[in-house]
Amino acid sequence: MNQNKLFLFGGIALILLIIISQFFYVTREDQQSLVLRFGEPVRIENAYGVEENAGLKFKIPGIESVRHYDRKNLVLDLKAQPILASDQERLLVDAFIRYRITDVRAFYEAFDTRPRAELQMSNVLDSLIRDTLGSVESQEIISGQRVDLMNAIESRANQRAEAGKFGLIIEDVRIKRADLPQENADRVFERMAADRQEQSAEKRGEGERSKLTITAEAEKEVEILLANARRDAEIIRGEGDQKRNAIYADAYNKDPEFFAFYRSMQAYETGLVGSTTYVLSPDSDFLGYLENQGGYSGRR
Repeated sequence: MNQNKLFLFGGIALILLIIISQFFYVTREDQQSLVLRFGEPVRIENAYGVEENAGLKFKIPGIESVRHYDRKNLVLDLKAQPILASDQERLLVDAFIRYRITDVRAFYEAFDTRPRAELQMSNVLDSLIRDTLGSVESQEIISGQRVDLMNAIESRANQRAEAGKFGLIIEDVRIKRADLPQENADRVFERMAADRQEQSAEKRGEGERSKLTITAEAEKEVEILLANARRDAEIIRGEGDQKRNAIYADAYNKDPEFFAFYRSMQAYETGLVGSTTYVLSPDSDFLGYLENQGGYSGRR
């Protein structure tokens, strides 16, 4: 009898526990909960963008139901798809997005569930990726400014989400891989190498032209400097000759005999070097001071 009562009380407690549990639910910190009354949204618990209020919550059994959605960033891997670039090259592009549910009510009304939302977003993103990457050359997609392309896709995706009232925001769009089909890869890489060689040749040509210009300007400046130096030297030399001649004239006026002796000594110093042989006429006055050690011979 006691055992039967124990089973009875246990059954009643279990039933009461089940009934009570229908009145309560738990919203985790990483979740936001949408409460539906007869299928219509009535309130949101722990919504994104407001102060957290996760924990134990109350609902009316049989009348209200609860849908839980993530409050954190979510990742959606897109299927790899072929892209035709503007230069008619085919690429296999594999990308992913990060998104966040910002308005649970709008998200529920637009998609109801996350799988349906991601299916529709995949279609939208595939279309945007094809349109955006199809407007540039394959070289830009493979090794160019991917960040600009991804930002353009992200911006257009958020515009589509806002217009469609999806209740979400695209946080990031990234290309994991952009590969050429094997049959096209060699041809594209050869073209890229040819483009780089052409650019290199153009840069070398510009450098050579700059070199010739700089060299010509430097040579011109050197010629100008040398001409100015020669001019200044001639001026200085002329002034020196003028002073020298003035000194000679002054010395000659003061003592013609000494002046004649001095000039003869200069001539001997210059002319009588080494084993030089001179053929002179008998009446030559050149060696007068050597023949007459007493002074000038007087011959002209």
